Parts: sequence; structure tokens; C-alpha cells
Amino acid sequence: MKTLRKLIYNEILMAVAFVVLGFTALFFFFDFVDELQNINHNGNHYELKHALTFVLLLIPNHLYELLPISLLIGSIFVMARFAQSSEFTILRTSGLSPAPALRMLLALGLAFVALTFVMGDYITPISSKYAQLLKARYLNEISVGQTGAWLRERHNQQHYSVNIGKLSADGQPLQIRIFEFDNNGQWVSLTQAAWASIDDQSTWTLHDVDKTQSLREGDHPSINRSTLAELKWETNITSEMISVALLNPERMSTIDLFQYIQHLNDNGQVAQRFEIEFWKKVFYPLSCLVMITLALPFGYLHFRSGNITSHVFLGVLAGISFFLLNNVFGYVGNLNNWSPWFAAAAPGMLYSALSLGAFGWLVVRQ
Repeated sequence: MKTLRKLIYNEILMAVAFVVLGFTALFFFFDFVDELQNINHNGNHYELKHALTFVLLLIPNHLYELLPISLLIGSIFVMARFAQSSEFTILRTSGLSPAPALRMLLALGLAFVALTFVMGDYITPISSKYAQLLKARYLNEISVGQTGAWLRERHNQQHYSVNIGKLSADGQPLQIRIFEFDNNGQWVSLTQAAWASIDDQSTWTLHDVDKTQSLREGDHPSINRSTLAELKWETNITSEMISVALLNPERMSTIDLFQYIQHLNDNGQVAQRFEIEFWKKVFYPLSCLVMITLALPFGYLHFRSGNITSHVFLGVLAGISFFLLNNVFGYVGNLNNWSPWFAAAAPGMLYSALSLGAFGWLVVRQ
């Protein structure tokens, strides 16, 4: 069994590596061509070396997205080639029954699950952050639309709506506006700051502050304006939460998304979209198991009277349809207020059932 495992694993790993290399080179080319328009545009200092570095920093995100589909294509190719050359038939007659074959491939799939998780939760967030900051340093600050990002915060009886216009090249918030309201929803103050530094205890140090307060004393309310060089503001809003609000949540780590969801729930905000993204981050690595389960039935097909290319193509289409359905379920679940975990897990459960059903039918038929 050790020899069989080594044979199958080596073939699949070489095929997957070849597919990953091809896809990565293709995406690298597309990203680099897209970045050429930014080089020395309007007198900026964005040079060829910066564009190459930016594109290289995007590779971990592409690997994270490509690992499951590459595992599917590589596994289908190997299993179909084994079936065409009758090698898999020889392996079966040598004692490789269906259950051990499934366990063998699932063990390899678990290794890819771990690799995909590490890539998506640790490497991709760091590389994506540095890629955005690199671009911001030479092309201007990171901004979103005309209004920036909005977050809410609640302290005892006070409520805050925080608007962040941009992120600086080193990741600090710029163009900050903090609207304060009391428990009755009445406006209390507006704090505007040019920029802020955030320490590890989530304490913001606001710089170049203009503060406007509403004073309600007796029957003569008044407005008080003051200017401060610095102002400390205690908050639970972290730099990671700002990144979630300003950048793409799909590129954030699972822990950062979970903390942001908790923050939204604590402040009475709708977190449906981010909850679906969180569960997609949880279940996405498990799609490697679905992909390799889809590939196993191809080892039980007969290709002597048929075309192996068409079968491999159909298998790849099945894998692509899985990823399309995965995205569709996310949007449909958000629109119809489905349970977030169900919207994220339903495609995987459906395709796992179909692949296991096909595997079982082929085993019974054989």
C-alpha cells in the first residue's frame, strides 16, 4: 500500500504543480499588463520594479484561489490517464479496493486543505496588505468612493459613527470624522482629524483635531469649537477592522473577519454579508476534499472506446461550476437572508453528495 500511495501521490502532485505553474504564470502576465498603465502615470514615482513587486505580492492570493481547482484538474488527469492505460485496473486487481482508494485520496486532500488554509489565513492577508500599501505609497492613498468607510462604535450611553476617508501608505487612517450621539440619538459632538495613529490597545491618537460640541445648558444651547494638536480616543475599532471596511473582505483572515462581525453585532449593525464571507473562508479549504472526491470516479471509467479529453473537460467544467455556484449561493444567501453557514456550505455538500454518488454507482456497476 505504501508503494501505491507513493505512486499516486507523486503523479498527482506533479500534475497539480504543473497546473498551478501554468495558471500562476497566466495571472501574473494579466496582472503585470494591467499595472503597466500606472507606471510613471501623471508624474508619479511608480516604476517598473514597483509594478513587478506588486504583481508578485498578488501571487499568494491567486494560489489560494487556484489550489482547489488545480487539485481537481491534476487529479482528474492522473486518474483518467490511469484508467486509460489500465494502470488503475491493475492497481485494483492488486488489492486497491474502493474504500482504501477513497481514504488515500482524502488524505492527500487533507494536506491541500491545510495548505489552502495557511495560504488564505496567514500568507494572503499579509501579502495583500503590503501590496495595497506599496501601491498607496507611489500612487496616493487608499480610498473608497467619495465617502470612504463608515464604522459604528458604542461606549456605555454614547454612540459614535466614524468616517475614514483614506488610508495612508503606512496603513494609518486619514481624513477622520467622528460623530458622537447620546442614548436618545441627539448629536453631541463632531471630531475631525487629519490623521490618527493606532496603538496595540486600540487607542487612537488623533492629530490636528477640530472638535465641535453641542452644549445644552438650560434654555440656551450653544456650540463650542476647539482646536487641538492631539487627542486620545478610546475605541474598540482596530486597524484590522478598518482594513476590512476599506479593503476586500475576501482577503482578510478568518480571525479578523470574526472580530469585525462581533464588532458589528455589538453595535447593532447588519453583518450578514461578512458572516457569509466568514463561513466561506472556513469552508473554502474543505473544497479541496470535494475536488479530489470528484476526481476519483474517473479512475473507474473505461476510455479504450472513448475520448479521454472529453471526460477530463467535463470534469473540469464540473469543478468550475462548483466555484460559480459557490459565489452565486453567497449572493443569493445575502439577498434572501439565509443562514450564513448554509449559504457557504451548501455547494460543497451538494457536490460532495454527487461525487460520492457517482463513485458508489461506478463501484457497484464495476
